[in-house]
Amino acid sequence: MKLLRQFAIGSLAFLATSAFAADYDGSKPLICAPVSAIDCMRGDECLAGLPEDIGAPAFMRLDFTKKTVSGPKNASPILLQEKSADQLLLQGREGPFGWTMAVHTENGEMTLTLISTKAAYVLFGSCTPL
Repeated sequence: MKLLRQFAIGSLAFLATSAFAADYDGSKPLICAPVSAIDCMRGDECLAGLPEDIGAPAFMRLDFTKKTVSGPKNASPILLQEKSADQLLLQGREGPFGWTMAVHTENGEMTLTLISTKAAYVLFGSCTPL
């Protein structure tokens, strides 16, 4: 009986983890909130701060059906979307910047980089299903 109970608990934990991981595989829309930022200008030191310090939105919506990442002012097309075992990788372009976003497929942790010839920004945060 004890072995059967352990198997049942283990099975439920696996199913819960699998269902949670499906939330971040690109099949459901997500909302992401950056919580910290790094600002690097060409020839200067990088500065750590808050996303609002560099003009980043408080929330970004990822719509995989429309293939867009949008904030309150702009929407940027997702030009590349790839899923591996542990991350969902997205790439696109916004104004003079190219961007890459990686979302961890198990917990929704997110890293976003924006680069141009003059600056680079890194945002760290989390995503959750809508």
